[in-house]
Amino acid sequence: MYASALLTFIQYETIIITIFMEAKRGLLIILSGPSGVGKGTIRKKVMEDKSLNLAFSISCTTRLPRPLEKEGIDYYYVSEEKFKDLIAHDELLEWAEFVGHYYGTPKAPVEKLREQGKNVILEIEVEGAKQVMEKCQGSDVISIFLMPPSLEDLEKRIHSRRNERATNIEERLAKAKREMNLKYNYHYVVLNDDVDRAAEEVKNIIKTKLAAQIVK
Repeated sequence: MYASALLTFIQYETIIITIFMEAKRGLLIILSGPSGVGKGTIRKKVMEDKSLNLAFSISCTTRLPRPLEKEGIDYYYVSEEKFKDLIAHDELLEWAEFVGHYYGTPKAPVEKLREQGKNVILEIEVEGAKQVMEKCQGSDVISIFLMPPSLEDLEKRIHSRRNERATNIEERLAKAKREMNLKYNYHYVVLNDDVDRAAEEVKNIIKTKLAAQIVK
């Protein structure tokens, strides 16, 4: 009896959230953290939950694709000339330069998805997240900082990227130390000590926010 009642409640809650998401402008979810912390892995896990009505905002970059990355799925790979043209025409929600490459988020696709009621995830570096948090404020914005279990663990993750040069690794680690001091600028800090657990925590943060929006 109790199990049946609980199931009915969960189904009812899911229906209410679905109706709400279809009727209102979507959330903007900023998922950030130091390079190598596992933003992409966590984001993909979270997006497996279709009830959250999530859409991934694809960034553009001037760097070359890593193994297994695909154009239009992981990034839009553009020339430096094209990227600078996007900056000049104010077509980026945020952008940053790191280890000789540019990264940025096209503005128009994000707005279009949110107007359609999609909850948009930005998987971005800390500098870019700072820009977005300055431009986009309000009850429909969530910022989440992913923390590594330790700096040593982060170093192992970065070293596992075999296409990274030694100088790039040192730059990334030095930058990570500075960025971890900024974690309290975010609404939430999530420790990525276990992918499944961390992804579940991020999903619960989003669900809580959606439920709070319904109450309003």
